[in-house]
Amino acid sequence: MTPLTSLKNPKVQALRALSRQGKARRETGLFLAEGEHMAGEALKEAQARTLLITQGREERYSALIGQAEKQGVPVQPVSEGVMAAVCDVKTPQGAAAVCPLPELSRTLTAQVIVALEDVQDPGNVGTILRTLDALGFGGVLLTPGCADPFSPKALRASMGAVFRVPVAQTEDMGESLTKYHALGYVSMAGTLDGQPFYERPRDPEKTLLLIGNEGAGLSDRVKSLAGQRVKLPMRGGAESLNAAVACAVMLYDMERRRGTDA
Repeated sequence: MTPLTSLKNPKVQALRALSRQGKARRETGLFLAEGEHMAGEALKEAQARTLLITQGREERYSALIGQAEKQGVPVQPVSEGVMAAVCDVKTPQGAAAVCPLPELSRTLTAQVIVALEDVQDPGNVGTILRTLDALGFGGVLLTPGCADPFSPKALRASMGAVFRVPVAQTEDMGESLTKYHALGYVSMAGTLDGQPFYERPRDPEKTLLLIGNEGAGLSDRVKSLAGQRVKLPMRGGAESLNAAVACAVMLYDMERRRGTDA
């Protein structure tokens, strides 16, 4: 393919928009996975549409190029200036992949789903995805007020989990809870006014774990619809945990119980 070298090239401008504008990602149905690891994960999961490689680094990324060629994925050479312009990080590695967004309106079907209400830190969203991926758990349901899981910071925090953990979005978390309850899910809300988490009853087979906004927590409506309210122990001076940390602690204990059938 003809190398992309000009920042004024419409293709370059479109690529740049993918890493900077959620609107561009939604309108095109694409996102940019930056760096060797993320590009490799995209190829591993057959989710790359185009592989971008900085000119002069073809030997360095020969394995990625070979994998792309086997899959019939176009390899687009770009100049260092173009790679720097289209990537979010200050010093890009020299490889990136253009990938399709998943269908966000789908109904998730895994046994364990995490539902996030207005979790605004992209690092938290990405870390929760990574935790679910590590555990082999289901998917993430997001409200519109959540950080975009396909933004550069969230993608870096997910470490490729976004290619394996299903992501869906809901316009109304209350309505979605009603729908998932009808499908046999029991919702568990992490709240500061909940019952002790480690004293909760036996975990249901199909669980929807609710995590709220970093500052405000879950809305009153969502809490009122939850089947259970739980709180992690706080024996020190802190009143709460980071959203992603709290989510990880609860998910790992849920996995422990499943493993021991406790």
